[in-house]
Amino acid sequence: MERSLVIIKPDAIQRGLAGEIISRLEKKGLKIVGMKMLHMDRNRAQRHYAIHKGKAFFNDLVDFITSSPIIAIVFQGKNAVDIIRQTMGETDPAKASSGTIRGDLGIEIGHNLVHGSDSLENASGEIDLFFSADEIVDYDRELDRWIY
Repeated sequence: MERSLVIIKPDAIQRGLAGEIISRLEKKGLKIVGMKMLHMDRNRAQRHYAIHKGKAFFNDLVDFITSSPIIAIVFQGKNAVDIIRQTMGETDPAKASSGTIRGDLGIEIGHNLVHGSDSLENASGEIDLFFSADEIVDYDRELDRWIY
């Protein structure tokens, strides 16, 4: 089973959309194995967005993600990375399909509600940035036999 990091961003927290976002991902058969609410500090934000360092929008990303609390979640499931990416929709809510989180709830690209790891390799590093091994809870879920 794959694991992937999801971040419910400050705009989603401020708009009261955390439950809706979590619910949509759980309805896709994904299982929460780690979750915490935190106010991301600049150091962690800069490490999280390191791939964008040097780009014109880097400081805006860091300022935004540190502006209000976030919820970091580790989801687990078959093809978790792809399922999360499809459920979130395009990065730009104006281009995201109806039925996706961003397509239904997003307003503009700078406030697009949610982050999901874009690959298994990045998921591993992102999970390690937010969670220690003892904060991930591996458990059997009876429902899984009906999903997989």
